[in-house]
Amino acid sequence: MKIFVSTGEVSGDLQGSMLVEALYRQAKSQDISIEIMALGGDAMLSAGANLLGNTAAIGSIGIVEALPFIIPTWRMQNRVKAYLKDNPPDILVLLDYMGPNVSLGKYVRKNLPQVPIIYYIAPQSWVWSPNNKTIEQFAEITDLLLAIFPEEARFFEQKNINVKWVGHPLLDRIEKAPTKELARQSLGLEVGKPVIALFPASRYQELKYHLPLICKAAKQLQEKVPDLHFLLPVSLKEYYDTIEKIVKKYDLSITLLDGSAMEAMAAADFAIAKSGTVNLELALLNVPQLVLCLVNPLTMWIARNILKFSIPFMSPPNLIMMKEIVPELLQEDATVECIVKKSLELLLNSEYRQKTLSNYKEMRSLLGETGVCDRVANEILHYKNTLK
Repeated sequence: MKIFVSTGEVSGDLQGSMLVEALYRQAKSQDISIEIMALGGDAMLSAGANLLGNTAAIGSIGIVEALPFIIPTWRMQNRVKAYLKDNPPDILVLLDYMGPNVSLGKYVRKNLPQVPIIYYIAPQSWVWSPNNKTIEQFAEITDLLLAIFPEEARFFEQKNINVKWVGHPLLDRIEKAPTKELARQSLGLEVGKPVIALFPASRYQELKYHLPLICKAAKQLQEKVPDLHFLLPVSLKEYYDTIEKIVKKYDLSITLLDGSAMEAMAAADFAIAKSGTVNLELALLNVPQLVLCLVNPLTMWIARNILKFSIPFMSPPNLIMMKEIVPELLQEDATVECIVKKSLELLLNSEYRQKTLSNYKEMRSLLGETGVCDRVANEILHYKNTLK
C-alpha cells in the first residue's frame, strides 16, 4: 500500500513523524505492507518516511514573511505533482500546511481522481477566516477530514464535509514526557531553582521579531528573581549560531539546547513562547505561559485594514476553551514592560498559577483520549475498505 503524506514546517514535521510511526506500527501488527513517501522534515525521515522534499524550514506566518518562500515552494510543488502523476499513491494524506496542501489536493483531485484524499489536522483558518471560499476548497479536495478539536469537527460537519473526530495527537506525545525532576536531572539543573523556558521561533523570520524582545525581558526578569535560569531549545539546527549570537549580547543565565524541547518544557516553572503548537504542549505539561505573536508591521497593517483580520485568540489553549486561559500579547502590546509584568505574575503569584492549572485541566478534558495516532493510522489504512 503506497501512502503519500504532505506537510510542512516544524510542527507539521513533528505531527507527521508521529503519524508515520503509527502507520508502520499498525501496518506491522495487521500484516499490511506499506510504503510512505512524504513532504516533511528530519523527524519524518527518522520515523521511516522517504522524503521527496524537506519543507520543515520553508514555512511562514504572514503575508510579507511568505514572499521569500514562494519560489522554493512552487518548485517543490511542481516536483511533487510530477512524481504523483507518474507514481499515484493508494491514498494521499494532507497534514495542516494550508496553501501548499490545498494546491496539491486540487491537482490530485483533477488529475488523479481515483486517489482518496484524507486531510488530517485542518489548518486553523476554519477559526480565522471561516468564509465560503475556504470551506469550498476543503469540500472539493477532502474525502475525509480527521479533526483534532471537537469544535473543528462540528464546524465542518455543518458544512457537509465527511468528518471524524480523533482527538489531539499531542496527547500521545505528552505521555512520553519526563517528570520535572527527571527533566532537570537530565539537563543538569537544581531541583529548586526557578527556570523559565523560552520558545521564540520555529520559523526563521520569527526570530528577529521575538528573540531580541524576549531577551530584553529576560534580562529584567533575571535582575528581579534570584537564581533564575533560562532554557532555550533550538528547533532547527541551522538557527543555532544565529540564536547564540543574539543571546550572548544580553549576559543571561541561559542554556541553549540542541533540540530537547520536551525536556525543557517539563523542567520549566514558566514559559515565554510564540503562538503555536508549543502553547498546547506547555498546557498539557501544566506549565504556565505567556504567549507572544509578532509579525512584520506591514503584514499586520494589511491584515487589519485590508483583510479585516479578526480572531478571538491566537494560541491553541485559548481557542479550545474560547476564553483566555493563557495571556496573549499581540504585536504592539508585546512590550518589554508587559512581558516582565505578566511573567512575574505567572511565575510568583500562586493564586494566578493555580487558576491557570485548573483551566489546563478543563482544556485537557476536551481533547479526547490517548491513542490518537493509532486511530488515525487505522482510518488511513482501512479507508478504501469503508468505500466498498
